[in-house]
Amino acid sequence: MSSPETEPVDGQDENLPVVAPQLRALRRRASLTLEAAGRAAGLSPAHLSRLETGQRQPSLPMLLALARIYGTTVSELLGETVADRDSVVRAADMEPTAAGGWTYWPAGAPGRGMQALRVHVPHGSQGDIVRVHPGEEWLHVLKGRLRLRLGDTAHRLAPGDSAHFDSLTPHRIAAQDPDGVELLFVHTLLQSPTATLCLGPITGETP
Repeated sequence: MSSPETEPVDGQDENLPVVAPQLRALRRRASLTLEAAGRAAGLSPAHLSRLETGQRQPSLPMLLALARIYGTTVSELLGETVADRDSVVRAADMEPTAAGGWTYWPAGAPGRGMQALRVHVPHGSQGDIVRVHPGEEWLHVLKGRLRLRLGDTAHRLAPGDSAHFDSLTPHRIAAQDPDGVELLFVHTLLQSPTATLCLGPITGETP
């Protein structure tokens, strides 16, 4: 796929019942117009409007992008709540959510300066999307092999390998194995809801 807007996410996803009104409410809370929010996320205002009205559903990369722009978490975008900010997250309580082919399980509480997720990335799901934004990211491969591109350097990570990098470095991840890859993923949330984040195609050799 060449841009976030070309992902095959038409139709309703029963796992994302409240994402449309949440997207609109959080954009308005951040005092952003459709044009400003769409430009920061690499989406057209019309496409973002369709997400907000439920005509299309976002992929997990889109949710991560919008969460950073709005200064919130994917969990809040999905209307999820955790009663105790300092709670222990039990495995049995981790409800999976599917978005754009990705599956993730919240592994931490909302309202913090970072977000922790357990993520399954299917083979070939990210295409040509490259992300650049303020903050830091850390990931740890649990199962499968991951292709990670940081700037002009390609890395191949096996189970047990980790990566910790500045999110201003253009980065892209892809599953190398047909069965996909499972990760632990932690990223910092932006303190400013209007901070810049860019999504778009990259050129050159894929990792």
